[in-house]
Amino acid sequence: MGGRCASRRGSTPTYCGRCSGCWRARHEGAAELARAGRRRGEALTEKAIPADEPAAAGQPVYELRRVKRRRGRRALANFEKLPVTQHVYELSPEERACPCCGVERKEIGAETSWQIEYVPGHFLRLQHVRKKYVCARCEAAGEKPQIQVAARADSPIERGLAGPGLLAYIVTSKFSDYLPLYRLEDIFARQGFEISRATQAVWCGDVADLVEPLYQRMVERVHQSHVVATDDTVLPMLAAGKTHPARMWVYIGDAAHPYNIFDFTLRRSRDGPQEFLKNYPGVLLADAYGAYNGVVAGNGLTRAGCWAHARRKVIEAESTAPKIAREIVTVLSRLFALEQQAKELSVEQRLALRQSQSAPLLAELREKLLGWKKQLLPKHPMAEAVNYTLGQWTELNVFCSDGAVPIDNNVSEREMKRVVLNRKNSLFVGNPRGGRTAAILASLTSTCRRHEVDPQLYLTQLLMNLSTWPARELDAWLPDHWKLRHAALDQPSSQTQG
Repeated sequence: MGGRCASRRGSTPTYCGRCSGCWRARHEGAAELARAGRRRGEALTEKAIPADEPAAAGQPVYELRRVKRRRGRRALANFEKLPVTQHVYELSPEERACPCCGVERKEIGAETSWQIEYVPGHFLRLQHVRKKYVCARCEAAGEKPQIQVAARADSPIERGLAGPGLLAYIVTSKFSDYLPLYRLEDIFARQGFEISRATQAVWCGDVADLVEPLYQRMVERVHQSHVVATDDTVLPMLAAGKTHPARMWVYIGDAAHPYNIFDFTLRRSRDGPQEFLKNYPGVLLADAYGAYNGVVAGNGLTRAGCWAHARRKVIEAESTAPKIAREIVTVLSRLFALEQQAKELSVEQRLALRQSQSAPLLAELREKLLGWKKQLLPKHPMAEAVNYTLGQWTELNVFCSDGAVPIDNNVSEREMKRVVLNRKNSLFVGNPRGGRTAAILASLTSTCRRHEVDPQLYLTQLLMNLSTWPARELDAWLPDHWKLRHAALDQPSSQTQG
């Protein structure tokens, strides 16, 4: 029995899985393989990654981006914004008795640990009882009894069933978390509140009507921006027997006017942006959509292009001309690296950097593009990418003459992705009013996200106060103004606790 198992003899041994020798040999081999893998991983981690070629003089040096991962458990005690419920555990009088001598043991300290718990949301029925009062003397004398009913708090929707917190939750779920109303219908039903999606849609329309003056104020602020970024995407609308390809547009205000505005139109024509940007004198940052040409000509504004779109066209045609694509992408990578360096600079400093370093790169790139245009056939995919870039060369160079203009239009494209996500979940809007409702409410929730404002809290307070708020003081409810006011109110309480 001391010899080797027959299944482990030869150059490629196997293991029978029955005898103890085979079991031990198999697991020792697996452990050694795991140790070798760990040693190889540590060696690769410590080994420096060599650059493909040294950077030329005057060119930006690219550093390898490393993602720092947090080690160990997160300190749950650091979630200071969460309310704390303390559970204290003590020994009973019987357990405190020393098992050796029987004397009661004294408390010498405590061990503390943290745990996060979630309490599901729930519905409340608020019964509003308005007491009525009458003058007994006047009533006894046969005169007018002077009856008066106590006033109650105003409701966001007149004679509506939903309170401000419920309306804010529906709007936040639909336009910030992209949860379709039919799912909310099921979630509410599980909690004992059955309300149809059609009623929820009506409530969203009522909220949009209430906050529309605030939406219009945000539109006015965006019109005062020096740079407005725009993009659009399809938002289907129900029609007879099919869906109509309506459009949702976004207009992003600059840092001095930080509001994201959505606008719903029935078709993709220049009428939508031309009407929205009427009399706007600033810079319009957009892609190469031809309808913007009419908007610019009609309004006299400056149009800026997006280098991210131009780079995307080149990458899409990379397989047909890899060498040309590599040269173009290399130049564009240097441009974007310079923009990363200029991110924290002032507008004047950023402009100086662009004119001294970006402009020469663009001049060099243009000469190459003109040469490749002569070499490539007109129908060649890379020729289309080259023509796309040369066709809007003036627009693509605006950022080199204005330090406030971004190099790309990614900020509006990110907002369009959120519209696409909502479209994927909700499929369509029912009518033009539904599209208008989506535009107004998405503008508020998107601007809240831009300022890192909790839309649920903001909308709840907004709906509680907006109906009685003076119109001349409406700016106080703009999301950025509300954030400052809310932070100022929280500051004294935090200082008191400290």
